[in-house]
Amino acid sequence: MIANITRTFLVIAGCIGFTACNLNENLGSTLTKGQADTIIKASQLLQTAYNNLQLPYQDFSQTWGMCEMTTDAALGPTRGGDWDDNGVWRELHEHKWTPDHAHIQKTFSTLLLEQFSATNVLSFKPTRSQEAEARFLRALSMFSVLDLYGQVPFRKPDDNLLNAPEVLKPQQAVDFIIAELTAIIPALAESSKIPAYIASKDAARFLLMKMYLNKGAFLNKQTPTFTQADMQQVIKLADEISASGTYLLANNYYDNFARDNDVVSKENIFTQQNGPGISTARGDANNVFCRWMCTLHYSQDPGGWNGFTTLSDFYDKFEKSDTRLGGSYPNLTALTGLKTGFLVGQQYDQNGNKILDRSNRPLIFTREVELRASGSQVEMSGIRVVKYPPDLITTKDSKSTNNASNDFVFFRYADVLLMKAEALLRNGDGGTAIGIVNQLRTKRGATTFGTLDLNNLLDERGRELFWEGWRRQDLIRFGQFLKPWQLKPTDDPKYLLFPIPTSDLAVNKNLVQNPGY
Repeated sequence: MIANITRTFLVIAGCIGFTACNLNENLGSTLTKGQADTIIKASQLLQTAYNNLQLPYQDFSQTWGMCEMTTDAALGPTRGGDWDDNGVWRELHEHKWTPDHAHIQKTFSTLLLEQFSATNVLSFKPTRSQEAEARFLRALSMFSVLDLYGQVPFRKPDDNLLNAPEVLKPQQAVDFIIAELTAIIPALAESSKIPAYIASKDAARFLLMKMYLNKGAFLNKQTPTFTQADMQQVIKLADEISASGTYLLANNYYDNFARDNDVVSKENIFTQQNGPGISTARGDANNVFCRWMCTLHYSQDPGGWNGFTTLSDFYDKFEKSDTRLGGSYPNLTALTGLKTGFLVGQQYDQNGNKILDRSNRPLIFTREVELRASGSQVEMSGIRVVKYPPDLITTKDSKSTNNASNDFVFFRYADVLLMKAEALLRNGDGGTAIGIVNQLRTKRGATTFGTLDLNNLLDERGRELFWEGWRRQDLIRFGQFLKPWQLKPTDDPKYLLFPIPTSDLAVNKNLVQNPGY
């Protein structure tokens, strides 16, 4: 294959994944593959692949919005003239999106860009471990595309970029991702020897657990099935992760998401490193900084964008003793008055004074929320969520908001335990499963379950993993995604998958629009 350096970097920067690109093969200087290898280093391309995770995953309008706003756990209400954005947030919650939905288009593109970035590493003589890491990152992006869109555009490393990529159907994609992850585990490092932001054996095992657990839903979202063999694989992989002795449930739940979570958390299995000189995607919405700004009110410290909320029915799933509800957090509440978790009722500053809204009314976050807020509800409606304790140190200068040091969390050990419990329960071993779930609930300050079934296990996953991007997938796997909930009526089975964006159908003849769109 003739490698064109100019073309390579153009594609990495802006070709947007695997859609057919109108690039001139003769653009710039053309080098042989051997010459290119002396200039382009696999290590640099691998770092680009890690950096490009930031776009589809940390940006709240992409995978997070599609996987949380579409559920009972999150809402992006229009607040007077704010947060309308041509209705994109309301359409997600109400399940009224179309193939031209801006966020659905952008997410498809950036996930495929990540897949390209990872695949590109494989053409430039990576070491064995670099190759394994790149294949892991490629598998992660393919996993998300399969989950969201049900078909996966795919290129081999030496494919001609001017040709439309092949498209893997669900069974093909499932088989490929499982085979890839299984193959690379021996070449990945032990998690105890590397930071969590580098792909490890346990990160691959975790993603394999997700594959086996969701395989039946990937193949038939409306009526998932769960084989005993697949569930046994989930259990086996969970035991392998636990056997390392690397992970412990955090004493403070919110340490998993703090600015120093790379130090204080022993739960995080795979993260993306953030911080000054590290965060690469420019713009507040592309960094973990957006996770608290999108929900906090203008008058709070830090002052936010007064946007997203959770719903009261979801909030009511928690017991009052459950520490996941949040509360005071070291070096945050004492300085600003801000608490972690779910913010409801009157808000106070660090001196105990009532915070006021922009009309000098007491800032009281209400349980009630509407898709279109008006009057006083524009500023106050909805229970707010602070999952990542704001990094007050590296974001105190508004020009440095992209430098928040909270590492973004992809995979946590608590999820390993819950996935194992689910697999045990689906295989008929409820006795062992309830012991695992009660271990987690005790750690979180909640009372233990007397019985365990799929309904309260789904609720427990919601409590433990809220706003981490798993809720849509969980609701589909448990057969609950099409049921009505607050501000969302019953809907059409077509919404179990997102549509292929119109723009991508136009450039890749191998893509087929999902049914109903």
